[in-house]
Amino acid sequence: MSEETKEVDKETSTTTVSTAPRDVEDVTVHPLVLLSAADHYHRVARGTRKRVVGILLGTVIRGKVDATNSFAVPFEEDNKNPAVFYLDHNYLENMLRMFRKVNAKERVVGFYSTGPQIRPNDLRILDIVQRFVNGPIPPVFCIIDIRPDRQSIPTTAYKVVEEVDSSNQRAHQVKKSFAHVPSMIDAQEAEEVGVEHLLRDINDPTVSTVASLIKAKMAGLSTLTEKLVECKDYLESCVRDERKVNQEIIANMQTILNLLPNLNTDEMVEAMLIKTNDMQMAIYLSALIRSVIALHDLVVNKITYNEEVGNITKELQQTSTSSEPKVEEEKKDEKGDKPTAASDKK
Repeated sequence: MSEETKEVDKETSTTTVSTAPRDVEDVTVHPLVLLSAADHYHRVARGTRKRVVGILLGTVIRGKVDATNSFAVPFEEDNKNPAVFYLDHNYLENMLRMFRKVNAKERVVGFYSTGPQIRPNDLRILDIVQRFVNGPIPPVFCIIDIRPDRQSIPTTAYKVVEEVDSSNQRAHQVKKSFAHVPSMIDAQEAEEVGVEHLLRDINDPTVSTVASLIKAKMAGLSTLTEKLVECKDYLESCVRDERKVNQEIIANMQTILNLLPNLNTDEMVEAMLIKTNDMQMAIYLSALIRSVIALHDLVVNKITYNEEVGNITKELQQTSTSSEPKVEEEKKDEKGDKPTAASDKK
């Protein structure tokens, strides 16, 4: 689909150009946005079940959104009534005016929320942010998960799509909903240097490389489990007619299942057994070598300890034998200095 469509009128020789909005391909979030969102949450909603909302600033090039900066916006919503929320428009306009003075290239590309899930008010907030967007691409919605126990990427990006509700046969209504967009985290050279300085204080030097690798493997498996559970929930909701079936998602799931290896073949079972035996043999040999080295260190330590104890006892005996003659001489001198009773009478 081309970006621009032209219509030429032969009689008047006029050309009408209508611009069609581009589609969002992916969203790139910079570390400054993550730090600002985390600081915003810890200042406003730490220890509560509330969420915070802010504006994403950046550039859009050929459908690729690059969020380089952000700022917080005063936001409140009623947990009991989802339709009631407050967003300070005046504060948003003043902040945009000041940011344009600092960097005119950065413009509004969307908004972020600490979620961690989509709320009913997000579509209404997106309509408000749409007023401040100057460009053919609509704003994006990014959920930044600030929970410290999350091991996967903390950002999830969405775009708005329009779907026709065919449940009502008389009048087809167009409904807006969010569709997932690929998101990534990227940084410029100056941002990488700043992040490295921050990680120096966070990194624990006592953790070994093996422990960090095992932790990374566990994090990857936990993320895989979350994704599989999400796919299971989606398929179950489609079976219950709670969601509309997306053929693209079903095709991707089928492709993933087709790529899984067949573990029932004899060659695969034999290869797995050989690989497992090799790994168990390596683990057994490493444990045996470790125990032998520990026993050797214990024997060497025992021998060294006995030698040191023998040297100390010898030194004590030498000092005791050398001090005995001196004590006897001192006693003789004391006896010679004492006056006798006869001499005292004279």
